[in-house]
Amino acid sequence: MRSLRRVFRAVRWYLRELTDESAYDRHVAHLRKEQPQAPVPTRRAFERMRTERQERDPRQGFRCC
Repeated sequence: MRSLRRVFRAVRWYLRELTDESAYDRHVAHLRKEQPQAPVPTRRAFERMRTERQERDPRQGFRCC
């Protein structure tokens, strides 16, 4: 049972990293470490900010959807 949990955690971690689902968690951890007084954005605000930044990036070149 313990090995099954370990496999499940590893697969979950891999999928979160692959889809960049963990980006918000990394951002919050970074903010709390570097700027503890700064307000932490909601996940929705973070995703909106990230999308806008990607759309402004000239290297992206196009928007798929």
